[in-house]
Amino acid sequence: MVFSSNVFLFLFLPIFLGLYYLSAPRYRNLLILIGSYVFYAWWRVDFLLLFVVVTLWNYGFGLRIHRAGVRSQAARRWVLWGVVGNLATLGYFKYANFGVTNLNKALEAAGFEPFLLTQVILPIGISFYIFQSLSYLIDVYRGDTEPTENLINFAAFIALFPQLIAGPVLRYKDLADQFTDRSHSLDKFSEGATRFMQGFVKKVFIADSLAPLVDHCFALQDPSTGDAWLGMLAYTAQLYFDFSGYSDMAIGLGLMMGFRFMENFNQPYISQSITEFWRRWHISLSTWLRDYLYVPLGGNRKGTFNTYRNLFLTMLLGGFWHGANWTFLIWGAWHGMWLAIERALGVNAAPKAINPLKWALTFLLVMLGWVIFRAENLDVAWRMYAALFAFDGWQLSELGRASVSDLQIATLLLAYAVLAFCGLRQFYRRPLAAKAPGTGAPDDSGLLASAAGAVALPVERSRYLVRAALLLLFCASILKLSAQSYSPFLYFQF
Repeated sequence: MVFSSNVFLFLFLPIFLGLYYLSAPRYRNLLILIGSYVFYAWWRVDFLLLFVVVTLWNYGFGLRIHRAGVRSQAARRWVLWGVVGNLATLGYFKYANFGVTNLNKALEAAGFEPFLLTQVILPIGISFYIFQSLSYLIDVYRGDTEPTENLINFAAFIALFPQLIAGPVLRYKDLADQFTDRSHSLDKFSEGATRFMQGFVKKVFIADSLAPLVDHCFALQDPSTGDAWLGMLAYTAQLYFDFSGYSDMAIGLGLMMGFRFMENFNQPYISQSITEFWRRWHISLSTWLRDYLYVPLGGNRKGTFNTYRNLFLTMLLGGFWHGANWTFLIWGAWHGMWLAIERALGVNAAPKAINPLKWALTFLLVMLGWVIFRAENLDVAWRMYAALFAFDGWQLSELGRASVSDLQIATLLLAYAVLAFCGLRQFYRRPLAAKAPGTGAPDDSGLLASAAGAVALPVERSRYLVRAALLLLFCASILKLSAQSYSPFLYFQF
């Protein structure tokens, strides 16, 4: 089940919210747990057992770590075993196929018989709920949070369906108080519904409209320079609107249930360095990698060379987290390399003005990274890169022209117009920017919401006009959804 489906919109969500608000407050976390398990089991019932085992494993180890004493030798042993169990689970389901495939290539090259392994199915959301479990154990060990003895609350945290499939990557220490005492109000529910509709429009109206264009360009066997650049530009927009759309919907659903999740995007395509980009893109993952990988590796505390090494290794492993493919490893290495270079050059990661050259270079570097991120394999990536820099003419190939529609081009232009408007507004209308909960930073909720500040009307009136326009777009998106084929979120595969 996905958010952008009729089953979720017209069956699951109304029933869940109706039961949620009819229930007494003390039963609501239990209802969240049941609803989340139903949501997950809709995909495959058998993998629900794995989900439950992972939950019980981390619940038990969290209590053991705490009882052993914060940062004690005994606690270190418990957290080590807990982390190993989580990583072994993630490693088997996510990387077993990749490992066996590459091992067999080496064995066959050496003249040995290949190793046989039944194809391992990747459970959806496993990368996210394993990372959340790891952060819980490490935070308990560090003394950053008290472990909960309430199994229902902990299980509900791990299974929380709004962010279960593609994040944000949540931490128990940030939500512990909300599981015991959270507020519900009409204003909060309305804010959540608006945010959900905004994400839905991003996903269905823009990302899904660009998907066929991207698929076509990356499938061409002999793309022209024009085909390659069009595909790269289209995927850059598609991925942002798809993933940030999911995050908007997750945050909106959380608000409708009384939770406030951290923001996950903050206009990343206005970045003027790769360092700044990672402060704006997939914020929950980048801060997780910083706190639980980069810092434990030594961060910047052990000399210049080790700092560069730690930046590179953090992004390399972050890339591999995205998927079991050489393309993701290279993508992680690409970003790790630029982070290290920028650190060496002393690049300012928080500029207060736009430098067009720095922005253009950063945007180009990000887009070039997206090419290998999107490519199914290294051959496809090489084919696209070769076409990008062949400069054999900017015209589309005959196959390209035959499959690209005017509507797709119009959607692509609209996507970049929205990105430009929202990004420039953050520099020139900072006082009107909304604040992300608990961060003091502008949030990334501006598909239509940011337009309110640009309309020369009283604030209340402009807010109602924007919400009315958003509602109309949401209804149009539902009609579009009903007419199109199934289109999962891009981050489901991670």
